[in-house]
Amino acid sequence: MKTDLELSVTLWPSFPHFNRFSRDGRLNAIRLNSAMVKGGALVEELEIAKALPYTVPLYFDIKGRQLRVQDVIPDNDHLELVLNHPIQVKTPTVVLFKEAKDPALLEEVVDGTRLIFCDGRKYGPEFDVKVGESLHIRDRSLKVEGDLFTELEKDKIAKARQYGFTNFFLSYVESQRDIDEFREYVGDAQVVAKIENKKGLQYVAKEFKKQENLSLMAARGDLYVELDVPHQIPAALKLIAEKDPEAWVGSRILLSLVEKEVPDCADFLELAWLYDVGYRKMMLCDGLCLEEEPLARAINAFDAFRQDYAKKSNI
Repeated sequence: MKTDLELSVTLWPSFPHFNRFSRDGRLNAIRLNSAMVKGGALVEELEIAKALPYTVPLYFDIKGRQLRVQDVIPDNDHLELVLNHPIQVKTPTVVLFKEAKDPALLEEVVDGTRLIFCDGRKYGPEFDVKVGESLHIRDRSLKVEGDLFTELEKDKIAKARQYGFTNFFLSYVESQRDIDEFREYVGDAQVVAKIENKKGLQYVAKEFKKQENLSLMAARGDLYVELDVPHQIPAALKLIAEKDPEAWVGSRILLSLVEKEVPDCADFLELAWLYDVGYRKMMLCDGLCLEEEPLARAINAFDAFRQDYAKKSNI
């Protein structure tokens, strides 16, 4: 019996290895992460994709309420930046950058979108913050205001539709209202709703109803950071899989292969746990897909697991 376990990756058409993996029969989807390109580069990427003989379906990732850096304001003593969405939050409060690896203390919010941080020599961040990066504010007072989609995201949706995209990911889904608003732009396209914070989990638990062309995704890269405490992640993943038998799960998979030739034992055990919980659609994170060799190792390892463990589980 053939295994039902599917694998997806994140690539852009301009990547040197895109052509190789876009025709790899072991892959079921390729995600184009819209946060990775800026301005006119998006049209260039879509033109490249249009000209290539890819066979793996392409999905376009649209950002909803996810907080991202729109501009970085130069200052020698501390960090100042502009957000893509206006917010309200009690200050001072901690802001997390680089997947929570680089914290900084937010001192003031001006006009909703300008964030002023405390003395960087004492309170961080340690690493450079760049335009387009995401950040996390876990304080309970946080309110993200304004429209669901920025004008930039609306433009990306329009361009994706213009180039024939019918498969989409939508980030930071928190309610059926988010889905309904997105449908106003993409119609009856296939939508994968990424669950990435506590409000998203509340939507899954209390409001989500399975519909045609709608699936959930446990987007663990951000979800793990957004939870109150790390050990809540297993229960969150179980909830999503229980509510949607067709749910996807992504990020933090086979990460040891970024630097190693052979996966860690924990990597295979995690794949088995995710499969046993009910996930049949898994996606590798952006970082693992940036270079050809680590990605090739990951696909080989995943396919070996699929043929050995998942296939035998279906017999």
